[in-house]
Amino acid sequence: MRTVRIGFLGFGTVGAGAYRILSGNSRSIAKKVGCELEVAGILVRDTGKARAVQVDPGLFTNNPADIINNNEIDLLVELMGGIEPAREYVLKGMAGGKSVVTANKDLIALHGRELFRAAQRHGVDLLFEGSVGGGIPIIRPLKHCLAANRLRDLMGIINGTTNYMLTKMTLEGSDFAVVLREAQQMGYAEADPSADVEGYDAARKLAILASIAFNTRVTLNDVYVEGITRITREDIAYARDLNYLIKLLGIARDTGEGIEVRVHPCFVPRSHPLASVNDVYNAIFVRGDAVGETMFYGRGAGDLPTGSAVVADIMEAARNRLKNVTGLNCTCYEEKPIRQMGQIESKYYLRLKVQDRPGVLASIAFALGDKNVSIASVLQKHTDGDMAEIVLVTHRVREQYLQDALKMIAKLSSVGQICNLIRVEGD
Repeated sequence: MRTVRIGFLGFGTVGAGAYRILSGNSRSIAKKVGCELEVAGILVRDTGKARAVQVDPGLFTNNPADIINNNEIDLLVELMGGIEPAREYVLKGMAGGKSVVTANKDLIALHGRELFRAAQRHGVDLLFEGSVGGGIPIIRPLKHCLAANRLRDLMGIINGTTNYMLTKMTLEGSDFAVVLREAQQMGYAEADPSADVEGYDAARKLAILASIAFNTRVTLNDVYVEGITRITREDIAYARDLNYLIKLLGIARDTGEGIEVRVHPCFVPRSHPLASVNDVYNAIFVRGDAVGETMFYGRGAGDLPTGSAVVADIMEAARNRLKNVTGLNCTCYEEKPIRQMGQIESKYYLRLKVQDRPGVLASIAFALGDKNVSIASVLQKHTDGDMAEIVLVTHRVREQYLQDALKMIAKLSSVGQICNLIRVEGD
């Protein structure tokens, strides 16, 4: 049996998890692949650092050339994160005939086109199952298992940190700032949590998923992004009263007129499968013309869940190496337009503080109606002196019409504040 040799670029949480799986399950992995897999080198910053997993110290190096230029290494596993120098190392490795496995969502979302072209040019694999959804199989199902479908839309919870925070806010009635501190103490949120709470982590993942699902290149810049920083316990309470839960969703749709790609908080009906996805779990809901509705669910991060996806890619790349073939690389053979947010249609939750006197609701309803926005329901529960808080839920309407109506409402002397606007999805 031939041995396929692996070089790790980076050895943090996910790298250690992947190594633990490779070493712990080595016998069964070798039988499934058809050859032995050997880790031949590991690039790290500090070769003397204590590790969470036992590794031969002789494998560690802080010189990239020891891995990238080593002709005995067949496969690179890039787990450094970030763009540079990861991009440089991956391209050099491909040029040297090495296949690449990565869990780097930033690299794929921002430089996918360049990397796929390089992989095709040099006849190597580029696999990235671990870049989205942690241990949830989603990249390979979209590319292979659902390939016979025309995928209509996908909608998912693809950031565990924000899902944990919204779950805590829902169950405990806590404020955003309190739950964020708890998430940081638990290690779910970084010291700088902006990538998670502002929605950019989910946006990168959504760009990858939409590119595969709709066979057209979608980049991070194409994704409308709105985070959870404006979600309050008042919004959580109103959602409960209206029989919804608030989730940060990534939504991608092929409308026939263009692609919608957006990340933002949503009111989700309690009856929807995504409503029951709590804590740090992720789930991705996919609809195809042949398969109907499917959902992929599991842990969206962590050393072993993400390591599981990385090792599965390593195994596929190794099999291809043995057969002297490459697998399916880029599937973005179309160029579909990206729809602007003003073109999308949704229902909307709108919370306002207004003067508590007759005729105010009528003036707001007139402004909405003037822009073709109709009201489905109204709630008024709280007053504070001469001010009242009202909540409106609209029927389905084009976003641009609602935004135009909000400009009119903001000018009304009776309206003190437009507190929040949240889209309603999943009905």
